[in-house]
Amino acid sequence: MHKLYHVARILAAVILLQTLYFKFTAHPESVELFTKIGMEPDGRITTWIIELITWLLLLFGGQYVWLWAVLWIALMGWALYYHLTVIGINQLFWMAVITLASCLHVLWWSKKESEIHATTDGGIEDQ
Repeated sequence: MHKLYHVARILAAVILLQTLYFKFTAHPESVELFTKIGMEPDGRITTWIIELITWLLLLFGGQYVWLWAVLWIALMGWALYYHLTVIGINQLFWMAVITLASCLHVLWWSKKESEIHATTDGGIEDQ
């Protein structure tokens, strides 16, 4: 399998684990960010639950890694929107950009791999 695919998954997993910890423990910086966008505590807790689900899909998803990537892309889109409109560009913004790029790569590679398996398993090849 492609090395960059694994690097992208590991990078996203590390960033995700860090954000899970900060949201779960109600770290002051996390509480401040969600207060700033008017979503504390419900938004922080809901985001934590969605991130936990995506992290579990990353670890145990197997053939559903593409679902993890789609959920994480949606979360990063949401995070980038709030950074650009309310919070501002900071270190967390750049971590979201890196994570988004990693997830896009994982989604692309997962799609590419599924097409390869479909054609080698007797499926219909795209024209």
